[in-house]
Amino acid sequence: MQSPSRPMRISTALPVTLAAARLLAAAVMAALILLVLPGAQPVAAETSGAPSAIAARVAGDENRTRFVADLTAPVGFTAYVLPDPYRVMIDLPAVAFALAPEAGRSTLGLVSEFRYGPVAEGRSRIVLDTRGPVLIEKSFLLEPKDGQPARIVVDLVRTDEKEFARRLKADEALSLAAIGEAADAIVPKPRPRPGSEASALPVDEPVRMRPEGRRLVVIDPGHGGIDPGAIGFRKTREKDVVLAYGLELKRVLEASGKVDVVMTRADDSFLSLRDRVRVARENQADLFIAIHADTVRGPEARGATIYTLSEKASDAEAEALAHKENRADIIAGIHLEAESEEVTDILIDLVQRESKTHALVFAKKAVAEMKPVTPFTGKPMRSAGFVVLKAPDVPSVLVELGYLSSRQDEKQLNDPAWREQVAKAMARAIEKFFSRQLAANSP
Repeated sequence: MQSPSRPMRISTALPVTLAAARLLAAAVMAALILLVLPGAQPVAAETSGAPSAIAARVAGDENRTRFVADLTAPVGFTAYVLPDPYRVMIDLPAVAFALAPEAGRSTLGLVSEFRYGPVAEGRSRIVLDTRGPVLIEKSFLLEPKDGQPARIVVDLVRTDEKEFARRLKADEALSLAAIGEAADAIVPKPRPRPGSEASALPVDEPVRMRPEGRRLVVIDPGHGGIDPGAIGFRKTREKDVVLAYGLELKRVLEASGKVDVVMTRADDSFLSLRDRVRVARENQADLFIAIHADTVRGPEARGATIYTLSEKASDAEAEALAHKENRADIIAGIHLEAESEEVTDILIDLVQRESKTHALVFAKKAVAEMKPVTPFTGKPMRSAGFVVLKAPDVPSVLVELGYLSSRQDEKQLNDPAWREQVAKAMARAIEKFFSRQLAANSP
């Protein structure tokens, strides 16, 4: 997995010291600092009746391009550029998006497409995917006037990789100086010793107690919010079909009365990969199931695949898929922290080995139950280093329901009857998996 890029803020509208302070704040997740542009009114990160983005458009050519977003009220915003892949981030406070369904799909000039949505409580983001390296020539806010709405304007200019890298290096050098000043105002919490009790992920809510023997499954529909995931021939979005399947699986499991279910997301919201793992650990899940429906090269490949965690991929295709899924946070602009120190602890490693073994057992049962109702790929079970499967104490699998690059798979992913059949098959596998565990633990 590539190291996530540090943000490069290149805009005549952004003072360098504020940009550096925001870089530090993002790194420590201590605060969201909003830049209030001249003439704009400060907007709290959490508001009721948030302003709405009611229109967005792109104009220009391959050398200069302007992005404009119309808003029902002026808001503070931050615009900056990221490489790998090249894109422009526009960070906003809480904003409701009331854009046309096709918004962002057909664009011009330097922008290939754009997407938008909430990224955290009280925070929203617009991401402009660019056709190559660009710089922000200027960005500004227009106040509402003469019946016209408030507008965010971001002007982009084409550049080359060498100049982009040079500006990035210069920006980082200036940022380091400001970070030294800003760090004095932030008191970080001490990092717990690996393997200690305090090294467990923090729990904001008390974990509910379950009756002895009752199991809990966390269902994780991939992508969501600002991240649509893969797009099919008929414009089917991965985030939509995996959520529909996840909700159907939840319904089937809860109808049995035997299993409790927690969803990482039950609507079109974005969660980072680490937050998805956090949900499983905080709820002390007995099984974590990530749901996806990716694309591959060529329309011939189709069918389901179940992945388990392995630092060494089972094959090149599994490695490529893991690399792609692990970049979900980077695409949305999240800066991943380095791998937690606790995974290097011997005790944690032993626990994770046991979890991997249980995950393999479940994967085999899931394949056996699902094969009669849906096709699988030639290798129905594979493994790779998926970040979302790395909860050391929770058996975790990633289920690729099919490929949106296959017209046949795309059709069945949109079929409620197919989703119900596959959900019932997976529910049978879950029941058998837990029955085996209970039998193994019986005296």
